[in-house]
Amino acid sequence: MISNELLKGTLKTIVLNLIAEKGRMYGYEITQEVEKLSDGKIKLTWGALYPTLHKLEADGMIVPEEYNIGKRVRKYYRLTPEGEKTSRDKVEEFMEFVRIMKQILKPSPGLSLNHV
Repeated sequence: MISNELLKGTLKTIVLNLIAEKGRMYGYEITQEVEKLSDGKIKLTWGALYPTLHKLEADGMIVPEEYNIGKRVRKYYRLTPEGEKTSRDKVEEFMEFVRIMKQILKPSPGLSLNHV
């Protein structure tokens, strides 16, 4: 499992990037996709995801769209134009951070960080 400490700094980037790739997503779908893509190593809690979604909405990065699914209402999130730009910028920034961390940490020959 990935620590909450490491995840906390990347959650906005993860959420924005997933929504950018899928076009729109709802909360439970985001948690499931993260778990699937991380091979179960990252499990988002509601307590982490929903404050992030609310903050992204307040910052104008995402907009909610409500749809009736049977008798329930499902809230999907879609990126705004500003959210699309921020998503690209955050992914680029994170990839540069990973490159620099690899350089700083210089893993021993037996440890592979190539899959990052």
